[in-house]
Amino acid sequence: MAVVVAEDLTMRYRVPVRAGGLAAALASVVRRRYRDVDAVRQVSFEIAPGEVVGFIGPNGAGKTTTLKMLSGLLHPTSGELRVLGFTPGQRKAPFLKQIALIRGSQPVGGSQELTVLDALDYQRLLYDVAPGDYRQTLAELTGLLDLGPLLERQLRALSLGERMRTGLALALLYRPRVLFLDEPTLGLDVTATAVIRRFLAGHAAQTGATILLTSHYMADVESLCRRLILIDHGRVRYDGPLRELAARLTPYKLVRVSAAGATRPDFAAAGEIVEHADGRWVLRVPRERVARVTAALLTSLDVADLAVEEPPLENVIDRAYRDGLA
Repeated sequence: MAVVVAEDLTMRYRVPVRAGGLAAALASVVRRRYRDVDAVRQVSFEIAPGEVVGFIGPNGAGKTTTLKMLSGLLHPTSGELRVLGFTPGQRKAPFLKQIALIRGSQPVGGSQELTVLDALDYQRLLYDVAPGDYRQTLAELTGLLDLGPLLERQLRALSLGERMRTGLALALLYRPRVLFLDEPTLGLDVTATAVIRRFLAGHAAQTGATILLTSHYMADVESLCRRLILIDHGRVRYDGPLRELAARLTPYKLVRVSAAGATRPDFAAAGEIVEHADGRWVLRVPRERVARVTAALLTSLDVADLAVEEPPLENVIDRAYRDGLA
C-alpha cells in the first residue's frame, strides 16, 4: 500500500492586484481587485514505503506548497491527499509523530537560546520518546552527524551546516516513517553537503524511511533518488525512473577516453568532440552507436581509460524545462 497518495491535488491562492501609481493605490483602499493563482494544479502521484523520490522543478513550480500540504501545514483547495492513511490537514498527533518536514532555509525553529542538547531533550518530551529509546537514538545521531562538539552550544551560535545537522537530528529523534526534505543542502559547503547526503542515503537504507526530496542541486537527486517527479507551473510533467528521463530527452551519451601517445585521433566517425586536453577526450555519441564506437576506439587506440556516462542531469532537466516532455 502506498504511503503517500495525492489525487488531483490543487492549491489556489487569491492575491490582490492593482495598477501602478498613486491613484491606483488610493483606489485599491476602497475597492480591491483580486485574481486567482494556482500554485499546484491537479497533481497526482503515489509513493511506496521505503522509496526515496526526487521532487524537482524551477522556482515557483509548486514544490514547497506541495510539501506543506503533505505535512498538513496547508489545506488543498481541491483533490484528495493521504499520508500513512491520515488526512494531513487534520494534524492528528499519531500522524505528526510519524512524519517530519525539514526545510533547508529554516532547519531549526524555536528558542535560539537553547543549547542543542536542550532542544533535543525538549523534542523528546514533545514527541513522548521513551528515555531508553531517546538515549539510543541520541547516541546514534550524535555519531552519524558528528554532533558531539555541538551539544553544549546554543542554537543561535551554529553555522548553517551545523544548524542543518541539528535540524536532521531533531527531526529523526522520534524516528518518523516519512521525511519531507525541502532543499536540505541549501547554502552548505562541499564538506557539509557530502555529510548530509551520506547520512540520508544511510538512513533510508537502514530504516526503510520514505523520503520526498526537493533540491536545486542535481547531485543531491542523483546520489539519493532512483525515481524523479518533475513539476513545472504547478503540474507534474514527468514521473518515473531518473535514467529513463535522460534517455527520453537526450539522444546521446558521453564517452570519455584517454589514449596513451595519441596527439589528435580521428574521431570524426566516432562522435562530436566536446572536450579535449592532455590525451583525454570527451565525445558526444548517439545512443544507438555507443557500443560500436567504444569497440572501435578500443581497437584503434592504445586506450588507457574509457568510460560511458549519461549526460549531466542539469542538462537533462534544463532541456525538459525549455523543450517540454511531449
